[in-house]
Amino acid sequence: MRNGLSKDLIARVLGAAPKYTLDELEAKFPARNLPEGAMVTRFAPSPTGYMHLGGLYGSLIDCKLAMQSGGVFMLRIEDTDTKREVKDAVDVIIKSLDKFGLKYNDMPEYGPYYQSQRKDIYHSVAAYLLEKGLAYPCFLKPEDMEEIRKQQTAAGFATGIYGEWARDRNISDEEIIAHLDNGEIPTIRLYSNGNPEMRIFCKDAVRGSISFPENNEDTVLIKSNDRLPTYHFAHLCDDHFMRTTHVVRGEEWLSSFPLHIQMFRMMGWVPPLYIHTSTIDKIDAETGKQRKLSKRHDPEANVAFFLQAGWPTESVIEYLGNIAASGYEEAKTKGQVKSFWDYEMRPKKIPMSGSLFDMKKLEWWAKEYIATMSVPDLVKSVVDWAGVYGNEDNKKQIADIDYLTSVLSIERDNPKRIRKDFITWQQTLNEVSYFWDFLFVPNKEYEYNKDVLREFLATFNANDDKDIWWNKIVAVAEKCGIKPGDVAMNLRVAMTGRTNTPDLYSLMQVLGGERVIERINMVL
Repeated sequence: MRNGLSKDLIARVLGAAPKYTLDELEAKFPARNLPEGAMVTRFAPSPTGYMHLGGLYGSLIDCKLAMQSGGVFMLRIEDTDTKREVKDAVDVIIKSLDKFGLKYNDMPEYGPYYQSQRKDIYHSVAAYLLEKGLAYPCFLKPEDMEEIRKQQTAAGFATGIYGEWARDRNISDEEIIAHLDNGEIPTIRLYSNGNPEMRIFCKDAVRGSISFPENNEDTVLIKSNDRLPTYHFAHLCDDHFMRTTHVVRGEEWLSSFPLHIQMFRMMGWVPPLYIHTSTIDKIDAETGKQRKLSKRHDPEANVAFFLQAGWPTESVIEYLGNIAASGYEEAKTKGQVKSFWDYEMRPKKIPMSGSLFDMKKLEWWAKEYIATMSVPDLVKSVVDWAGVYGNEDNKKQIADIDYLTSVLSIERDNPKRIRKDFITWQQTLNEVSYFWDFLFVPNKEYEYNKDVLREFLATFNANDDKDIWWNKIVAVAEKCGIKPGDVAMNLRVAMTGRTNTPDLYSLMQVLGGERVIERINMVL
């Protein structure tokens, strides 16, 4: 075991003496008092712009596993990459989780939950590593590393700071002091003992035991520009002291798996159980091949897309939940559970292969969800959406709540036969737009039987009940020598401009007698 640095030299290297010892940190963040089997999970996004659908998918799994086990779901903001941070991005993340009903529980005693505010913790752990000879200060400049990269590339070696390329790996105290006296601020690097010709076995909750070549790179732990940690080091410290039991993250992190396990073992800490989820893919319209959802090319990659278009957030959660737990849809169809939150999710059942994002399937979940809503809840959802995201026409549609309620109540009184033509709040208002005169578009291509319309008008009474109304339609049909259904179709198209609508009598009742007469006369 190599010698580490003295406490005085560590203070100079880090810019100040560490605030805590390792024992003090263990006491400050004790094991959580939770039931046996309780999972402690975290969603740990970087505030770099917007909420990706993949982030929502991962945080849903986090939240579900913690909730069903009586555990804790945390939101931790990984804001140590100051160059990539975007203003107000944290608000976007918090509001997105809230909109989709993912409730986190950040217990203050395990905080703070912004990595930029946990610098004392990282420096204290780094001090321990420097003292034990498990890390070292590195004074390589960017131009030095670029020259090393060029040499490695020319020789056909893997790029990085490792082995003979790690110039400061065995730097002496005197050399360290000379650099510091020269005003240089070092990075702190891991002193890796890994051998890439050997393999390290890492356990994944979905994939089981996976072997990788050992990590031999002297990874940066503390950066020199702001003395904040890299993701790798921050996640080591935070997941240990926040007592995280399960880490859900995308499979793109598999390549970092051996490094993270190496660092936990180096510290003598028990690593959390990792769950590397598959990507959410789509079929590329141009190539016809399956690819990962792209924030650059796919609007649905941004969860704001679903909010702006008025997708019921519950249906998006149902859809993503079914991707994460493939048996959920069958259980729901059989009536065994009412929602994804009632379904017992097992980490081992999370799919390993990329799941296709299917907009048509999402539509099915949305229709199913809206069909179960009460009329007041449906109206409230439409009104709330239109008030924030709707255009001027939408805002006019919600101006008269009583009229809107009458419109959205049609064919929702029979629980065994509820209409399923509503998908999003935006589409719902478009679907019923013909009820408003300023949005009604007459059908000028339909070949009306105007004799039928005249005969109907002759006996029309808006106060007729449904039986009397239908008997009059039958009488018109007999007089004109056609089927009652043809009479109804003429009326339907005249009323709505469409050939497919909900119950004709109900919609004529909502339109009202004056409007019915006016629209028939428009055709005549």
